[in-house]
Amino acid sequence: MRHRRGPRLTPAKESTMSVVEQARRARDAAEALAAATRTTKDAALHAMADALVARTPEVLAANATDLAAGRDAGLSAAVLDRLALDEGRVAAIADALREMAALPDPVGEVVRGSTLPNGLELRQVRVPFGVVGIVYEGRPNVTVDAAGICLKSGNAALLRGSSSAAHSNAALVTVLRDAVAGAGLPADAVQLLDSTTRDSVKELMRARGLVDVLIPRGGASLIRAVVEESTVPVIETGVGNCHVYVDAAADLDKALAITLNAKTQRLSTCNTAESLLVHRDVADTFLPAVLAAFAEAGVTVHGTPEVAAHSPAVVPATEEDFGTEYLSADISVAVVDSLDAAVAHIRRYGTGHTEAIVTDSQRAAREFVARVDAAAVMVNASTRFTDGGEFGFGAEIGISTQKLHARGPMGLPELTSTKYVVTGDGHLR
Repeated sequence: MRHRRGPRLTPAKESTMSVVEQARRARDAAEALAAATRTTKDAALHAMADALVARTPEVLAANATDLAAGRDAGLSAAVLDRLALDEGRVAAIADALREMAALPDPVGEVVRGSTLPNGLELRQVRVPFGVVGIVYEGRPNVTVDAAGICLKSGNAALLRGSSSAAHSNAALVTVLRDAVAGAGLPADAVQLLDSTTRDSVKELMRARGLVDVLIPRGGASLIRAVVEESTVPVIETGVGNCHVYVDAAADLDKALAITLNAKTQRLSTCNTAESLLVHRDVADTFLPAVLAAFAEAGVTVHGTPEVAAHSPAVVPATEEDFGTEYLSADISVAVVDSLDAAVAHIRRYGTGHTEAIVTDSQRAAREFVARVDAAAVMVNASTRFTDGGEFGFGAEIGISTQKLHARGPMGLPELTSTKYVVTGDGHLR
């Protein structure tokens, strides 16, 4: 079924509309999306992917404008890395949409069902939320990932990116809207909110009744502001102060490889390790090796006096260091007396994202897993695996650190709610 497109709106035109007006248009689009078949939605995802590749030059031109402005504004290397696009990254973003098309459609999935004693047939089925608002910082890939995962799960997306990525996001959304409309779905399934003013975020947070759920992706201050000020229900994604704990029973070669990967594979992600805890029994052996490896990789170590005793390059760690999500070539390091001490440290400073233990002791692994309160716990594996794609979910909308509705990487099923469908034959109560 093809839908009337209505007047074509560019992101520039959208920026003159109120958030309430955009939300109303999104609700109309969501109604059509809820009834769309998987075939139609998947065709739209492929059209979006093909359009991104075909129109890469205009996306990169817009991105270059943002990067130049970011450099002039003194943005950090980590922020610029998150902002930057090139042909390879655009192609990877497009591939993520194609991979999403190959995933099962969660809409209509029967979560549970039964026939009641009175003969009524009861089914709990997955349904879209409706309108999903996403507030995020300077990652243009989130614009595409969020639009795609919302469309596949039958939701309309209201996207509010950061001003640092304004040109990139506008170009991406123009491409996506054209592709969605060309595939026979409402272009208003994907809308970009004005990022030049904070008023758009405030309006979005107050659009209860029009926006069904709000998902913030970004730093601690952004997430805290949305959680504390929104009247729209919020699924909280959290910052990642992730730890690697090297146990007394660890294979130290394995521990070194895991620690380096967790810290250095990519510095600017929320599942990057920001703190290393080393059991005292292996500290004298492991610390010289890992500190040398960090120095070679250009990582600055913020350590306790016991750590600093092994290298003059160690910077004295402060209380703040142990609670910091660096997103840079920095890591805090401490020696702990026991697994109990490691767990206590993580409970004090961790953010409930991802925690890892390296150990050959099954007992230690079981205890760590049971006692550490986090969305993901790794045993003898890098924290970098906490990711929707790595978990086989396809592109993710974010990593939830809350405990209600969704926790961990949020794939397609987490972008749905449920409804009960009750079928009778003239049943009366």
